[in-house]
Amino acid sequence: MVADTSTVPRTAEPVPEPTVGGRPKRGPAAWVAMYHSVSDCPDDPYNVTVTPARLERQLAWMAGRGLRGVSVRELLAARARGTERGLVGLTFDDGYTDFVTTALPMLRRRGFTATVFVLPGLIGGENIWEPIGPRKPLLDVDGIRRAVVAGMEVASHGLTHRDLTKATDDVLHTEVTDSRHRLAAVIDDDVEGFCYPYGYVDERAADAVRRAGYRYACSIAAGPAGCGDFALPRIHIGRADTSVRLELKRRLARVHGRALEAV
Repeated sequence: MVADTSTVPRTAEPVPEPTVGGRPKRGPAAWVAMYHSVSDCPDDPYNVTVTPARLERQLAWMAGRGLRGVSVRELLAARARGTERGLVGLTFDDGYTDFVTTALPMLRRRGFTATVFVLPGLIGGENIWEPIGPRKPLLDVDGIRRAVVAGMEVASHGLTHRDLTKATDDVLHTEVTDSRHRLAAVIDDDVEGFCYPYGYVDERAADAVRRAGYRYACSIAAGPAGCGDFALPRIHIGRADTSVRLELKRRLARVHGRALEAV
């Protein structure tokens, strides 16, 4: 089924990528960091929580090396211009309330931006998709709008955190397309980005996201061949990632297929 995007604001035409001698201009590979919750909660069975103190040190590590954290939208725009050197994509999955209460002030102090992927079907709810572990509140409408006002990109994580590779055609369409419409109504703007729940992506899911009108989608590992910007790989960042581990991850990003190539 082809998505009806008539109720979603139209996006601008993609910016042509720079070329040299008719060929795409290559530049340094940028990498995208994947965060989830920012909390002092010690119960973290899925390794998706970073303490506020650890996040502060990680952001300081980036700034100390001349790196600036940006949203995926900003990173892709810079890549299209060939100006992505020194940028790191910052993403926060699931749309936990602590993104606004804890992470956002840290990002703003350093002049960083980020993309927060929210679940429009669970606005103001909690992480019901996790069978064990603590219940954590998700952003409500006011929290989502606060993130937008602060200059963050708000994008879709699907409606209810379903594995799209196992979804029926109807569920896939609803999770991908309806989430875009609902979120656009909340933020009163276009929704350019999508993030596959659990990072699971196949050609069918990527095609559904593309047809729904998104400009890009994030996964974890690189997706099937030909997905391009609809399966952008990311580096998982956890509470154990000290400056030494971050430096190692940065250096190995391209080797491990987690880098965003400027091609």
